[in-house]
Amino acid sequence: MELLQTIPLLRIFDVEQAKAFYVGFLGFRLDWEHRSGADGPAYLQVSRSGCVLHLTGHHGDCCPGATVFVRMTGLLNLHAELHDRGYAFCRPGIEHAPWGADVMEVTDPFGNRLRFNEYGGATGEA
Repeated sequence: MELLQTIPLLRIFDVEQAKAFYVGFLGFRLDWEHRSGADGPAYLQVSRSGCVLHLTGHHGDCCPGATVFVRMTGLLNLHAELHDRGYAFCRPGIEHAPWGADVMEVTDPFGNRLRFNEYGGATGEA
């Protein structure tokens, strides 16, 4: 047996807001979008580098308010990139966490949090 990949599902309520946040602000790529019927709920896949997320409008899939823990390198670069975009609803900072990582947390318009973590100290703290 081999477990190949974990893809978190995050609940969304508005597709255009989700695209503005995940694609426009966070720089993810919209891989695909599916709807079951013309006015059915949307189900999308977005990705950036090795991070893949499914965004779902289906009420039975999951609850809003999840937290996704993302291990990464280049946190300072991502931080600068997000601030350069001038997104009006989120200006994240970086904090040094007790578990030895620098962390930047962003909250999407639906209450889901993405916690970007760089171990070894992006800001130079050990």
